[in-house]
Amino acid sequence: MADSIRDIFYASSYKKAKENFKFFCEKWEKIVPSAVKCLSNSIENCLTFYKFPQEEWISLRTTNPIERLAKEFKRRTKPMEIVAGENSCYNLLAFVSIKMELSWRRTPP
Repeated sequence: MADSIRDIFYASSYKKAKENFKFFCEKWEKIVPSAVKCLSNSIENCLTFYKFPQEEWISLRTTNPIERLAKEFKRRTKPMEIVAGENSCYNLLAFVSIKMELSWRRTPP
């Protein structure tokens, strides 16, 4: 099943991804209908990255940046015994987010 999903998200074009999705549905509908239904409900949103230039697809189709940001939030807030308030916490997380974004912009994909 993972190979079938990978074929969708690593297709060479949007059209090919939709073809691979159709094949995925035909192949897996009887075995795992809930998975097919779940992906069917959000396939257009999942394939939005195809609207961007191809060189950006790699970074757009992964959740690694989101996971990395959440990990950094946890790393920064865990050792803090007391936070001066909700706004202070938001300010800290905004600072971490901006700092990481600047770092990502300096690092080519």
